[in-house]
Amino acid sequence: MFPLEIVTLARLLVDEARERSLRIVTAESCTGGLVAGAICQVSGASDVFERGFITYSNRAKQEMLGVPGDLIADLGAVSDAVSRMMAEGALENSNAHVSVAVTGIAGPGGGTPMKPVGTVHIATARSNHGLMHREEFFEDDTREGIQLAAVQAALTALRDRMT
Repeated sequence: MFPLEIVTLARLLVDEARERSLRIVTAESCTGGLVAGAICQVSGASDVFERGFITYSNRAKQEMLGVPGDLIADLGAVSDAVSRMMAEGALENSNAHVSVAVTGIAGPGGGTPMKPVGTVHIATARSNHGLMHREEFFEDDTREGIQLAAVQAALTALRDRMT
């Protein structure tokens, strides 16, 4: 279902989370649950995967993760601040220790000169360890390619938070 590099990353992530007794939660927009799907493809993921939020709409981000509507209205759903709020909200609304949030523009439409197709914000939060954010730009010709690149980046960001 997923390319080998994503499966390998997910397997490493699950093993590292298990070793550290950490539970994981995801909050996804443009990836539509693919990060959670990659993690859950690993046998034994139930030891560490707590839950996933698919918050594709702005309303879902508000209702499920507590992202303020005015923040989305002011900065747009694809922004540093919204991704950070998504990561925080996922932790607050779960029993997990570490979260990853992904929001972006997978295309082929929806891009603007300021936020072109391929723009993705990834934030991670860990209980008592604060937030981290990275903005990525994936130059791929397909929606699937951008989504898979975002999944790989999200899994890498989660692994980085394990240490």
